[in-house]
Amino acid sequence: MGRIFGKKKEEETPAEEAPPTPAPEPGAEGEVIDEPTAAEVDAAEPAPAPIEEVDVEAILTKMEAEHPEDLDWKRSIVDLMKLVGMDSSYGARKELALELGYSQADIDAKGSAEMNMWLHKQVMKKLAENGGKVPADLLD
Repeated sequence: MGRIFGKKKEEETPAEEAPPTPAPEPGAEGEVIDEPTAAEVDAAEPAPAPIEEVDVEAILTKMEAEHPEDLDWKRSIVDLMKLVGMDSSYGARKELALELGYSQADIDAKGSAEMNMWLHKQVMKKLAENGGKVPADLLD
């Protein structure tokens, strides 16, 4: 995904931490000390940034135009892997398929062609699940 979406920006390191604030001394007898409520603490924390949707097709089409080989990444897992600079060997595809849930028994029984078709759909599905805008025809 990093090869298509790009690397995440490195987390900014916080400035030097201030020394911890000493605990307040207990108040005089009967004095009420206000402590923030859970709602006030939650309100003070910034909301997480919304996930930006990444146009996978546009990015891959641009990469394809700049690639020296004529690749059919929309239908071929081998070409998709080549396009993004990954090892597209049978061993690498088999390892990725196993990682994504394809069984060794299916690889043995069905062969590499069926595994490749399944793998292409799974990769597109994972891209969509992780913020990628993937055309419906690549998910079916």
